[in-house]
Amino acid sequence: MAMKRVAAFSAIRAFTSPSSSSVSSPNLTRHLHASPGSKKIVGVFYKANEYAALNPNFVGCVEGALGIRDWLESQGHQYIVTDDKEGLDSELEKHIPDLHVLISTPFHPAYVTAERIKKAKNLQLLLTAGIGSDHIDLNAAAAAGLTVAEITGSNVVSVAEDELMRILILVRNFLPGHHQVINGEWNVAGIAYRAYDLEGKTVGTIGAGRIGRLLLQRLKPFNCNLLYHDRLKMDPELENQIGAKFEEDLDTMLPKCDIIVVNTPLTDKTRGFFDKNRIAKCKKGVLIVNNARGALMDTQAVADACSSGQIGGYSGDVWYPQPAPKDHPWRYMPNQAMTPHISGTTIDGQLRYAAGVKDMLDRYFKGEDFPPQNYIVKEGKLASQYK
Repeated sequence: MAMKRVAAFSAIRAFTSPSSSSVSSPNLTRHLHASPGSKKIVGVFYKANEYAALNPNFVGCVEGALGIRDWLESQGHQYIVTDDKEGLDSELEKHIPDLHVLISTPFHPAYVTAERIKKAKNLQLLLTAGIGSDHIDLNAAAAAGLTVAEITGSNVVSVAEDELMRILILVRNFLPGHHQVINGEWNVAGIAYRAYDLEGKTVGTIGAGRIGRLLLQRLKPFNCNLLYHDRLKMDPELENQIGAKFEEDLDTMLPKCDIIVVNTPLTDKTRGFFDKNRIAKCKKGVLIVNNARGALMDTQAVADACSSGQIGGYSGDVWYPQPAPKDHPWRYMPNQAMTPHISGTTIDGQLRYAAGVKDMLDRYFKGEDFPPQNYIVKEGKLASQYK
């Protein structure tokens, strides 16, 4: 119950607290809800190709189209789905001038720049199928009077479980052992010299929102020392339940941690905040998990620290840019356990965010408000976590 109260309070506070940093326009020209008539809706997702037919619930891809094509077209709306999103000759760019709704995902982000917003004269709604709308220029969207919303909570379980897995992979030095099996080798010493138990280690999360809280709850049975840094302190009942200690100052928390998990949103203030200086404050050999956003980290500083041993292991599924280029330094740094951006797009997660998108579109067509926690930009104001 305490967790529900905190989430509800945060959602309401996000759009009721006055702030001088909120962005608004005195002459908003867009409407929060659909005007009458047929709408042009464009979805940008990754292609599944031969994998599309292997699971009927694989809806988060181009071929699956979130499972809403028949529903939209039966109501007279036009629904276009593509993975082609970059450049002036892309399929997305062709539809920018007359689309009404753009649906995108963090896993194959359609970067919605101020220039694209300016071209999109009919655009009313930007929907993120998932969590994290930093691929959108939120200040430009707010100034244009657009609504930006996401399916809050849809993949928090998926991401928290993935983070726990990555912690264990790094702590137990799992990947070298797996590679030995593939390569026909057998060298226990090559794994054991840097494999540890998770019990008794100090784990700190930077950000203790929905995902961070779930991770802390899942870590409790491992008998870790749990720390968290966030702009908001947890409800005391929940904090006591989880057994996590609040750290008001991030730089004070970092040297205490054996393992650091990054769970903070990407904003103008947090972009690149984990740089060479922050890494130097950490314990030598610290393990870092980042499923939040790649651009939170100084890319080269992370690669250099992995090479020097200051970072003992780095794992995550977020990069900048995405998809990551072949020469991205994180692909080749030692002691990494990186993957493409997959943590939030499990089949279960896809079904949740697909259902959420359908619900939000239905509300949009009917002129109804969205759940308050789903708004990222509403009536020219940014949610507090993005300020």
